[in-house]
Amino acid sequence: MFVVIGVTGGIAAYKSVQLVRTLVTNGHEVHVVPTDDALRFVGTATWEAVSRHPVTTSVHDDVAEVRHVALGTRADLVIVAPATANTLAKMAAGIADGLLGVTLLATTAPVVVAPAMHTAMWEHAATQANIQTLRARGVHVVGPADGPLTGGDSGPGRMVEPDVIAAAALAAAPGRADLAGLRVAVSTGGTREPIDPVRFLGNRSSGRQGTELAVAAADRGADVRLVAAHVDDGVLDAAARHPRITLERVSTAAELQRAMTDAAAAADVVAMVAAVADFRVAEVAHEKLRKEDGVAGLDLVENPDIVAGLVAARRDGQIVVGFAAETAADDAELLERGRRKLRRKGVDLLAVNRVDWDAGFESAGNRVVLLDAGGDVVSDTDGTKREVADAIWDAVASRR
Repeated sequence: MFVVIGVTGGIAAYKSVQLVRTLVTNGHEVHVVPTDDALRFVGTATWEAVSRHPVTTSVHDDVAEVRHVALGTRADLVIVAPATANTLAKMAAGIADGLLGVTLLATTAPVVVAPAMHTAMWEHAATQANIQTLRARGVHVVGPADGPLTGGDSGPGRMVEPDVIAAAALAAAPGRADLAGLRVAVSTGGTREPIDPVRFLGNRSSGRQGTELAVAAADRGADVRLVAAHVDDGVLDAAARHPRITLERVSTAAELQRAMTDAAAAADVVAMVAAVADFRVAEVAHEKLRKEDGVAGLDLVENPDIVAGLVAARRDGQIVVGFAAETAADDAELLERGRRKLRRKGVDLLAVNRVDWDAGFESAGNRVVLLDAGGDVVSDTDGTKREVADAIWDAVASRR
């Protein structure tokens, strides 16, 4: 889900750092729009670090992309936390004197506000009138809580806790349910083929893209079985907490093959995202290979083609999605390599992405060209891995 979080100039702004982190770790794409006053409490660097996106307060930045309109129109959900008395007044009056104000006027997404101010300001007739106006327009108001305030006073006006805001906001958001009822099997991560008790053959896959694919499907109503080989720390956190995802861990290509074959038997859609080692050693050493014993030669044998096996066992109506990570000099070569692999594998959709030392693997973003069974380009998505995941599921949904 594309979430915009507006942060305004109150001491409770520090709590919104946890709100952003909670939503990001649960797989949502979060863009923070602070006011200038908010940055006096929590700085730009903090917001960019926790949201993983650039942060600005000005409508004059990224003018070519019309960011001040794009944020509002792309948003699935807008949260303002803390929402000061000043901000509530501006919202009620439709004042757009900064990026947050413009975003709020440009959006048709649900808007959730978490008021935070002194009790006297909260109880003032003007604030209460503004709250009534906003509620009448459909704005969701969460809190405020009654408790200790800055300066030693106590009473209503305290911003509610971040987890309460997150739960209320997500409940207010309209869920995409176009995958409801589908059973989905997804693989992710990189396999590791042991050489000895210490070493292995592996690859640089972080597991992010496959995990984002699983979380996106579950968010859209599917029941997901996620088979994960080696992944980077923290990558599986959102998937492990998702109520519609069952997580299974594997290590080698043989283990992945068994798990995915089993998962695919009951699945409507199979997405093979994992980076599988093409080879394994013919015989694993039971003790560490030591230099003092001489240079060991490794006899390699080819691992099974898991995707080909899944395609061969495909049931009528089942969709198989494959992935092809390729090095290529340009887009023409990338597409040619992708189409050759498509012909070999026989999948229904093939996601082709260019990888290099600094692209594809171990990064937050990705560019994926999606090909259909005939080799035609279905989509070309360059963005976050969640955006790539949603583009793939859009294509799957259109075929269902």
